[in-house]
Amino acid sequence: MQARAAAPWHTDPMTPLRALLLIGVATLAALAGFLAWRALAPAQPPPAVMTTHGSPAPAPPPARTIPDTLPAFTLKDRDGVPRTLAHWAGHPLLVNFWATWCAPCRREIPLLKTLRRSYAAQGLEVIGIAVDFREDVLKYAAEIGLDYPLLIGEQDGLDAAAAFGVDPVLPFSVFSDSKGRIVAVRIGELHADEAAFILARVQEVDAGRIALPVAQQQIAEKLRELAAIRAKSAA
Repeated sequence: MQARAAAPWHTDPMTPLRALLLIGVATLAALAGFLAWRALAPAQPPPAVMTTHGSPAPAPPPARTIPDTLPAFTLKDRDGVPRTLAHWAGHPLLVNFWATWCAPCRREIPLLKTLRRSYAAQGLEVIGIAVDFREDVLKYAAEIGLDYPLLIGEQDGLDAAAAFGVDPVLPFSVFSDSKGRIVAVRIGELHADEAAFILARVQEVDAGRIALPVAQQQIAEKLRELAAIRAKSAA
């Protein structure tokens, strides 16, 4: 698959949580993943809406809802063993959706490896979910020394991405606290300054020093600030 330049950052104004979660960039790899999901998803006939010519027009698709907690799904790890995210219950998680053909996904991997080492004392676990062909993922993971837990799926990987309430735009990263509550979703390539701020808020939530909605609001504001700085630097 081919890649194109990243689109501008954006937020989703629908709800405070989604405003927090849907800041990101869209790449051609992301578009390809979305189209693949749309092509494979079962069709559901929408309610008919009459046009001015009297013919039915399709209703807009229902808005997706990002769950409050990590959704339940099962994917096989690199050894072929079925796993759920409950396997890492009790740990704050950084769940990263990626693919070998996605350039920004590949760029993120060194950062993800560093974050896992740096926050090991706080119990953080990084889980990579590869939405890709199994053979390609295993080969690439071995070549680069990808050392964090890895789950792999094709259609079931797309289904797992959809379970988070966002279109499968790659890469995207989900941050949860040790109770499995979703604190933030970062769509697009994750940067070190963003990860550090989000993980600091996750630690505050886990320690009971800050309420989850307050942490989400702080993250939303910080990500907008960082996005503006990056956009200005790129101009």
